[in-house]
Amino acid sequence: MTVEDLPAYTPHLKGTVEGLNRAVESMFLAALPGYARQPRPGKRPARPKDEVLLGFEDFTARLLEWTRWWNTEHRPAPLRGRTPLQAWQDDPTPLRDVAAADLWTFTLEDAGARMLTTRGIRFKKRDYVGPWMTGQAGLQVRIRFMPHHDYRIEVYHAATGRYLGPADLADQATEEQVSAVRRARAARARRLKKDLEAAQRERYAAATQAEPPRRLGALTGAQADAELAQSADAGLSQLALPDVVPHAAPPADWRTPASLAALITPAPSGRDSTTTAPDSPDGQAARPTTREDGDAS
Repeated sequence: MTVEDLPAYTPHLKGTVEGLNRAVESMFLAALPGYARQPRPGKRPARPKDEVLLGFEDFTARLLEWTRWWNTEHRPAPLRGRTPLQAWQDDPTPLRDVAAADLWTFTLEDAGARMLTTRGIRFKKRDYVGPWMTGQAGLQVRIRFMPHHDYRIEVYHAATGRYLGPADLADQATEEQVSAVRRARAARARRLKKDLEAAQRERYAAATQAEPPRRLGALTGAQADAELAQSADAGLSQLALPDVVPHAAPPADWRTPASLAALITPAPSGRDSTTTAPDSPDGQAARPTTREDGDAS
């Protein structure tokens, strides 16, 4: 089956699809409650409070009914009195039925090769498992997945391309956990939106002559410190652990600051050893001092 990928934002290359999309919007979606592009009286874009939106099942039933009407009853002018179904049946082009499993493969994207371990397959920092993986540890596989459907991946043999089977997300969260996470994300999004709107509102003092603008809005020192402490950068700096891995000792011929030399530079032992002098008062690093023949220089 030949698949021709068209570049994005080129509606003129797929006029049949774009024409059908416009027909769906103008002939079906525009008449439904909650239509986003519906003109409102005045300048308020919000929908009326008494407007009742459709549920997903009701919307799906109406869309399927509209599709049946479009194919079997609607008679577009270009078809000269025929319905789309009649035009399809009158077309002599031979058809070949394709299995649904084969069509599914055209929706998948390639994610590269992985190693199958005893924990399954690692993909996007999560583990995926399947019953067919028993005894297959160490096998090189190739992953394909459908975008946005991250609960399952399809696994193929890396060398032969043979389909091995699906793999589902391990330790998947419950519906209650997912609902709690979505509520937390929605609350965080509302806070971010509110902060963004507040940051974009700028007021300036009135001026009667040409002068630089004077921004209004005073803050106390405590308010400024509190807002800076809540910023993302401050939060990340608090999570940093710079002392987890100790620094290695630098080479003996480096000019090391005294504060760092006290932590990592080993103490000199024996003759002809090099020591690191502290920084000079003017901020310049002092030159190394050596001991030769018992005289310090």
